[in-house]
Amino acid sequence: MTNDNKPRTVTSFDKISQELQEQIKLTYPFGFIDDLIKFTNKDGELVSALRFETDEKIYLIKMTRTKARQLVEEDEDYDDEGVLRPEVKEDYEDRYSDLDYMPDADVEDEDE
Repeated sequence: MTNDNKPRTVTSFDKISQELQEQIKLTYPFGFIDDLIKFTNKDGELVSALRFETDEKIYLIKMTRTKARQLVEEDEDYDDEGVLRPEVKEDYEDRYSDLDYMPDADVEDEDE
């Protein structure tokens, strides 16, 4: 689905909608820390962010490794091991199954 012609939005996790936050959690059920990318922003500063792509745009959600860890640790949707709780994952899969850009629920997780 990668399309470099899509508009890009640089934002923070706290500023995106609850629906987008849930879709991101479903896409990254094992947390965000291993999926952070680095890019140079318009001011020439090196920034780390989580990339999330929808049909309409590409989100670059600014966060450090510390912030990524903190988001998961403080989120009740994740268990003590930093994994999205099965009942939450199932709920999000049901809620967002009609979106083409979301991962398929039938695909086995890498750790299974």
